[in-house]
Amino acid sequence: MTQIPQKALEDAVREYRDPYLNKDLFELGAVKNLTADEQGNVTLMVELPYPSKGIAGGLKQIVANAIEFVDGVESAEVHVAQKIHACKINKDIASVPGVKNIIAVASGKGGVGKSTTAVNLALALHAEGARVGILDADIYGPSIGMMLGVPEGKRPDVRENKYFVPMQAHGLQANSMAFVTTDKTPMAWRGPMVSGAVMQLLQQTLWDELDYLVVDMPPGTGDIQLTLGQKVPVTGTVIVTTPQDIALLDGKKGIEMFRKVDIPVIGVIENMSVHICSNCGHEEHLFGCEGGARIAEEYDTTLLGQLPLHMTIREQTDSGSPTVVAEPDSEVARRYRDIARRVGAELSTRERNLGGTISSVSVVEP
Repeated sequence: MTQIPQKALEDAVREYRDPYLNKDLFELGAVKNLTADEQGNVTLMVELPYPSKGIAGGLKQIVANAIEFVDGVESAEVHVAQKIHACKINKDIASVPGVKNIIAVASGKGGVGKSTTAVNLALALHAEGARVGILDADIYGPSIGMMLGVPEGKRPDVRENKYFVPMQAHGLQANSMAFVTTDKTPMAWRGPMVSGAVMQLLQQTLWDELDYLVVDMPPGTGDIQLTLGQKVPVTGTVIVTTPQDIALLDGKKGIEMFRKVDIPVIGVIENMSVHICSNCGHEEHLFGCEGGARIAEEYDTTLLGQLPLHMTIREQTDSGSPTVVAEPDSEVARRYRDIARRVGAELSTRERNLGGTISSVSVVEP
């Protein structure tokens, strides 16, 4: 059989453009091997730089079909993996052992669904094939334990009388002040005590080789947030807002605060963007329209996604089984996973921390 021209195979592979980074697989450096044997059987190894399990099947099918149209090709076998790197941060802060990247989920005010978004984002990153942990830094109102279904009164194991072993819930590694107190214990602490408690939870938890640690930040833009922003090696932050004008105003303050402490803003998530009637399906923008898009444009950042105001999101989270795991095939779960891929793709474009944790490769194809 005539040898298949390598350029013809490469041109076929270049027809696929990554939907999140808008580059072909060669521009991404994602093609690790492309070979054809004498019988016309082609093998392609692809390694994407972000959590991508949800698009791996489509990538395989599209690229395999393109390769099989090349003259002389009898079959095409495409393998997809992912390799998530530790990103370099802008400040000289020591990295957290066992953690490649820290994503802070923040809001300028309370009541916008920040914690619900943080939990579902963490679960969506996990569903996309990443190793993920979540830290509840909202000391005054810790809720991550309840949202993840951790039984009340369950305590993390302790090693060497110093280190916490993170709880396991829905595939996540988790720690929270709620795990070491009761839900009836008010945290009547001043700022320095709260900051110290968060740093202790972060640094004295035995995180096990996480690609991402999602930190549910306290709401607001006060002393606690500034202190954490200066002491925690945050890779980037996600701002949660609603379309309501006053929430947008506070969301802007959140973006400004993180920029002042030199933490990149990955993007904005607009929560409660539209109410969908459970009886007739009518859509109504109760809190305004396209506010998140306006903030993203004004601050030259990304609108990562818009999430509806839906009763089942609240019910599922309150019951300890958030939407991404309760209804993984639902439209809402699909939106969370799309946001997770966008966050991962954006971070993959950042400069790598060559002195950080060694990157691991995981196969994400079915």
